[in-house]
Amino acid sequence: MTVFDRDSIQSFHFTGCDFDAASGVARLRYAFDDGAELVETVTIPGAPFVLDGARAQAAEQALRLLHLIAGVSYYKAAVPERIRIDGYAIDAATAALMEEIYVNGLGEFAYRNGLNLHGRIRFPADGQGIAKAPTLGLRRHALVAIGGGKDSLVSIEALRALDVEQTVTWIGGSQLIKACAERTGLPTLNIGRQLASELFELNRQGAYNGHIPVTAINSAIMVFAAVLLGVDQVVFSNERSASYGSMIEGTGEVNHQWSKGWAFERDFGGHVQRTVAADLHYYSLLRPLSELAVARQFARTDRYDAHFSSCNRNFHLLGERPASRWCGVCPKCHFVFLALAPFMPKPRLVSIFGRNLLDDPAQTAGYDALLEFQDHKPFECVGEGRESRAAMATVAERPEWREDAIVERFRREIRPQLDAGELDIAPLLVIDDEHRVPQALWGRLRAYLAT
Repeated sequence: MTVFDRDSIQSFHFTGCDFDAASGVARLRYAFDDGAELVETVTIPGAPFVLDGARAQAAEQALRLLHLIAGVSYYKAAVPERIRIDGYAIDAATAALMEEIYVNGLGEFAYRNGLNLHGRIRFPADGQGIAKAPTLGLRRHALVAIGGGKDSLVSIEALRALDVEQTVTWIGGSQLIKACAERTGLPTLNIGRQLASELFELNRQGAYNGHIPVTAINSAIMVFAAVLLGVDQVVFSNERSASYGSMIEGTGEVNHQWSKGWAFERDFGGHVQRTVAADLHYYSLLRPLSELAVARQFARTDRYDAHFSSCNRNFHLLGERPASRWCGVCPKCHFVFLALAPFMPKPRLVSIFGRNLLDDPAQTAGYDALLEFQDHKPFECVGEGRESRAAMATVAERPEWREDAIVERFRREIRPQLDAGELDIAPLLVIDDEHRVPQALWGRLRAYLAT
């Protein structure tokens, strides 16, 4: 392979995409300048697939949407100013959506690499408007994304309670997620995704690297799968807190989890219904809830205490470290422990983590960041600073927690500097009305969440 010089790259090409219905394998092809193709594969179980006229049209649109969004993994290696789509044309609305996803989804990547992507990323709008999406007559069934953490399990249990048929779905080979999915006792779907192996060599040769909007990619993969399988719902578990990023002095807001936020869900879900299938609903079941409200829902059952993990150190592109479900030192561990503390008996929570994170002085800096005390919110999928402050203020009033090292310091040093009126946890548990949950489901779901 020729040496990769990111600064000499002039253009990024979407060279084409295809799907073999007999094997269930989609191939997504990309290239820099006139170089060799980078080929990613996505494998949907259940082949062979029979696609009729309208279903074939929807599958092609979903495949192109996936091709465009998944390209972010490769584009970021050099972030060239020219983007070319060789195999087909897109209209202005699709181009605008892609620019929104790339610019915002690469926000943390750009910040860490000292790049300004605003105005740099321009997708060519060469095509006419896409024909109005057909109604496919999809059956009432949900593909529910599972990541092994508490949020997706709350969604799964809510849908179970509401008698919505569902298939627990994940992408990649994580054994931790597989075990958690099997614990649900529901049908499962494990979708395969194989990145172009050359991407790792480009990284070794100095390509730009960093955080990408993985949820956007996984959303597009599952929309494609839903069309192939003939089901009408793709369900994620992103709460309203995901819409708020970290405030960086001199930079502004940078949202590590932008593609988990409301703007992405609203715009991507609307695009799917306009261009892929009118009766395919993409939504987050937890959008009306804060992180703390989700934690309260999770505490309702101990079914998954020994199986779930929200620790990001357990999940890596090139493998996982499954020996321990909680590292106990990362921002996710810090936040999940704190978020569950107001809603769980202390012995149960300490048993889940194997240690009491709020009684470890070594965790002080990590909790300061969550509280946004002399630091900004971590670049992780954690709740808002006000949620962490309210949760800490709540446990600080409880005898079983108040003498623990982190809590005691909060009471002594931090709480006196805060507005007591902003530490009430109750307003953060209110159910919001901004969501894309299908209307036929929303009334019953709201009643379930309110109990």
